[in-house]
Formats: sequence, C-alpha cells, structure tokens
Amino acid sequence: MTDPNSSDKRPVVRILPKADIRAIRHGFPWIYANEMVLDRRTKALKPGVIATLQDSNREPIGTVAVNPASKIACRILDRDPELEVDKGWFVGRLRRALVHRERLFAEPFYRLVHAEADGLPGVIIDRFGDCAVVQPNAAWADRLLRHLVGALVEVTGVTSVVMNGTGRTRTLEGLDEKTEVVFGAAPKAPIPVVMNGATYMADVMGGQKTGLFFDQRPNHAFAAGLARGARVLDMFSHVGGFGLAALAGGASEVLSVDGSQAALDLAEAGATAMGVADRFATRRGDAFDVLTALAAEKQKFDVVICDPPAFAPSKAAAEKGLRAYERVARLAAPLVAEGGYLGLCSCSHAADLTSFRNASARGIGKAGRRGQIIHTGFAGPDHPLMPQLAESGYLKAVFFRL
Repeated sequence: MTDPNSSDKRPVVRILPKADIRAIRHGFPWIYANEMVLDRRTKALKPGVIATLQDSNREPIGTVAVNPASKIACRILDRDPELEVDKGWFVGRLRRALVHRERLFAEPFYRLVHAEADGLPGVIIDRFGDCAVVQPNAAWADRLLRHLVGALVEVTGVTSVVMNGTGRTRTLEGLDEKTEVVFGAAPKAPIPVVMNGATYMADVMGGQKTGLFFDQRPNHAFAAGLARGARVLDMFSHVGGFGLAALAGGASEVLSVDGSQAALDLAEAGATAMGVADRFATRRGDAFDVLTALAAEKQKFDVVICDPPAFAPSKAAAEKGLRAYERVARLAAPLVAEGGYLGLCSCSHAADLTSFRNASARGIGKAGRRGQIIHTGFAGPDHPLMPQLAESGYLKAVFFRL
C-alpha cells in the first residue's frame, strides 16, 4: 500500500512573495495563513496533511504540515523537500531528544519532547518512568499519532502511552478534546515523581496538562534553597510544586493554596510520602480571595511563591494579563515578612520578561514595599528554547527580597 505521506504523492503549497523567506531559511518554523497562496486546492487540503513547500518562484524549500483551518497554515518539519514523514523519521527525532535528556537526568522523569525546539512542531511528550504522556497539539501530529506512538515505544521502551488531547492549542487547530490510553494500560494510581528531594504525585489521566509541571524544576530548587527554617506560602500550588520542594529544603511549615481540591489531595499525598505531612497544610479557594483573607488575618511568611496560570495566553490578552500579574504581586507582597522573599512566576509567552518583571515591581510598589531582584529563572534544560521562536521561552520566575 502506498504511504499517503510519500513525497511523490503529496501536494505542493507555496508562499507569497511578501513572506519573510530569510526568516524561514534561518529556522523560523511557522508560516502564517496570510503568507500562503490559499487557492481552492490548498484550502481543500485536510488539516495535518504533509506537503512540499515552495517559495514564490516555485523552488522547493522544505517539507511542511499544512492546516488551512489554522492561522499557522504551515509548520516546517524539515528543510528537505523530499523527506518521508514515517515511523523512521519519528524514531530519529525521538532518539536525538532522548540522548539530551539522558545526559541531564539519572531517572526517566522529564519532558522528552518540547515541540518545535525538538523538531516536532506542536508535540509535547512528558515521561513518567514507564509511562509517557503525549500532547499532539497540531493537526499533523494528531493525524500521524500511530507512527509517533510506535516510534516512542521503540525508542524509550515505555509500556504505556497516554494521549492528552486537551487545551486551548488543540482548539485553535480545530481538533477535538479527548484523553485516552493509546498503548498499554492506564496507570492504576498517581505516579510518584522525585524531584529536588520532594515527592510529587502525577495523575496522568485526570490531572492538569500531562499531570506534572517539569518546567519549574530549577525554580523549585532555588526556592528550596531559601526555605530552610522558613514559613512558606505556595500560591497556585497545583500538586504542591514549590511547597513540597520547600519542605525538602527544610521549611518549618508550608501552606499550599489552590482552587482544585483534587490537586491539593495529590499534594497532601506527596507530603505524606515524604514523611513531612505534619509540616504541611492546604487551603482551597480562589487565589485572590485567599491572598486578601491572609492579609486580613495578619499572616506573615518568610517565603511566598505565586505560580499562577497563563494570564496572557495571547497577544490580545497581554495587557489584561499583565494587570493580573501586577495584582498578584500587590496582594502577595504584604504577606512577606521583612527581609523575606517573594517569587513570582509567569507561563505566558505573550508577556515577555521585561513586561512581567515591571508589572511585578509595580505591584510590589503599590503594596508599599521595596524589593531587590535576587534571581531570574526559566524553564529547565529539558524545555529547550528555539532561538527563532520566542513562544518556546514562555516561563519566567523572578525572585525578590523585600
């Protein structure tokens, strides 16, 4: 049977003369719909189809995945216009990604594939020992999921693969939301993951995103270094991210706050597994309400960490998002004891570091506090940044001493 992705059968798409061909040749991985020749034939292509990309002079310049229904009309897979996108190609990309992670980590708990930066546009893969969670957030990856999963099992030896098809990105690609086991069996319980001396419980079937945020690992470690003997407040804690790391670092007590009781239950399970449940407490509620209530209770903490969701998920939401980050800083700063530390995080790619840092500083100032920036952190090295794509450097963590 002929492979539908074979280069001699697949369609051809072309960019307009106004497209930034230099950026494409220098590694920019996307081509927007307004840079494409979107004729009737191209518009009729099924989302996720593999095509040969031509420049405006009809010269082949690469192999792309096409989605006429998305603002990102093409994602560049390779500069080779004759490339066969088959299981073997996936194996090569995954092996290259695995070599890097195995050099970084002694145990198989990490982000294995970080989308464009690892040469698999729109694909996220987090590894939890013998289980991998795949997020095919682009139509081409959803369409070729069978090849991807087969290559993943071959390269890593995992015994179960979960597809997590949820989130805003899939919606923008016109994809359905679903979570299902696509290889092996579902884990029977949350998976314990040890990082920075703390134990986290990852619910890969029902938790947020893939079940755990590996990207904050180095920032957890920095916060843990501030926590010895300290009273710590972990806002937007999810499954205990900063709080459990602080306990591993010797915190005297930790209060973790989140809106999800299921996440807090997993955090408590992690504290129990660590043997530090007596120093760990949780509080469920809206973060802004809880911050206000803690101030009314005249609570003070030596270390306060706020790691909210993406308040600025797009450029259109950037201004509103920055106001929300400023508000977090303004409400959190009064809770920090004199000489204590405030860590503020953003996972919004639309809020650049300078804008986020300035919004945080404004919030601290409006709270009547003064702060020194002592550390700026980013995602760990298993979340590589693609230099040509600012969106891949989404995570920022700024630590102040007040």
